[in-house]
Amino acid sequence: MTGQRQNGKPINEIVREVVEKYDSSRSELIPILSELNQIIGYLPKEALQEVSVLLKTPQSQLYSVTTFYRMLSTKPQGKHVIQFCQSAPCHVVGGREVWNALQEYLDLQPGETSPDGRWTLVTTNCLGACGVGPVIVVDEDIFGHVTPQQIENILARYE
Repeated sequence: MTGQRQNGKPINEIVREVVEKYDSSRSELIPILSELNQIIGYLPKEALQEVSVLLKTPQSQLYSVTTFYRMLSTKPQGKHVIQFCQSAPCHVVGGREVWNALQEYLDLQPGETSPDGRWTLVTTNCLGACGVGPVIVVDEDIFGHVTPQQIENILARYE
């Protein structure tokens, strides 16, 4: 494994450290993958291969878990990940207009990352904040009652 990441450590070394932190327990698979995703920025194939070996878990199962959870990604993501709620409650209170403003401002389609690596735009079915829709999440920050006019000011906080 030749991939280098944080502080020049090879990916397999990073994976080993994280897996050992969780006592190499398969029951800790999601926290392990989540922490690796945070450290590396995504879950490259070589990281999943190493987790598979260390936890004695089929790669197909790891891939299924990784693609099921929105918080995990198998491809590099931008420095800031923007999640947009496309559920019906957000839609009926102006979500489509907010979505259009996001796409226009960022010039991105769902799942894309900006060429400069700053932004990744993803959609989700629910962010659990229906009462304050339309909702977007930037990294860990939740913004409710978002209007199209607020998009530029919200994203400027992450410049």
